[in-house]
Parts: sequence; structure tokens; C-alpha cells
Amino acid sequence: MTLPPGYQPLLAAAIRIYELPPAGRSIDVEASEEQRAELARQLGVSAVDSLRATVTVAAFRGGLRALGRLHAVVVQPCVISFEPVRQEIDEPVDRIFMPGREETARHEPGAEVFVDLEGDDIPDYFEGNELDLSALLVELLALAVDPYPRAPGA
Repeated sequence: MTLPPGYQPLLAAAIRIYELPPAGRSIDVEASEEQRAELARQLGVSAVDSLRATVTVAAFRGGLRALGRLHAVVVQPCVISFEPVRQEIDEPVDRIFMPGREETARHEPGAEVFVDLEGDDIPDYFEGNELDLSALLVELLALAVDPYPRAPGA
């Protein structure tokens, strides 16, 4: 996931890569009221009432794998009646991150390289010594929000 220069993460969801224990490290993320208000603005919804995520990051085939769950409650207007519609989101988190180009160049000849040709997503890349999962969590939330919410009976 390549982020634009000057990107400021919305959520506190960074993990130091070089301090990962062999079994990985779990982080719990819970958005504050201000963060939820900013998420609602970015997503174009009325409100994000809650957002929590638990993600474990562990070494995986020369890179990192983030596994966990994202839970959120989003409120937005019905596309027909404009009544508020509440949507509960429960999404799996499963993403592969590979070292950026500078890291890739350091691998020895014959080193194992992860390529999943049958997977839905290509791996994302990271640079430096931290993996920030904030953009991933915002992306997963944005993709899970119903683009055409309907109130019951509408």
C-alpha cells in the first residue's frame, strides 16, 4: 500500500517490524471520538459510532502477514427515505506485506519469494522499520460500507 508523501495516519496502528517476536505481535485499535468524526467525513457517512480492530502481524515468507478482525458501526441516510440506517460491520483482516524495493534488493540469490497467483489481492509493500496498518483499516472499512443503504420497508 503506497501512501502519498506527508500522509498522516488517522489511527494509531503501527508495529515496529524489527521487534516482532517469532509468534508475531497483536495490536488492538479503537478509534477515538475525533478519529471517528474524521472517518465519517472521509467516508461521506453521517457517523461512525464505533471502530475496533484486533490484528496480529507475524513474519510470513520473507514479508509480513496481518490477520485479524475489524468491527465498526456506521450510520448513513437511506437512499430512498433519508432515514438513518445503522450498519454493523464485521470484516476479516488478511493482508500480506512485502519489503519495498530497497529491502528486496538485499535478498540472497535463491531466497524464497512469496507469489500467490490465485489470491484475490497482490501483496502490499512497506518501507522502513514500521508497518502502519491505519490505511489498511480505513480501506477495509470503506469497502465494507453499504453504498446503497435502505431503511427497513423502504
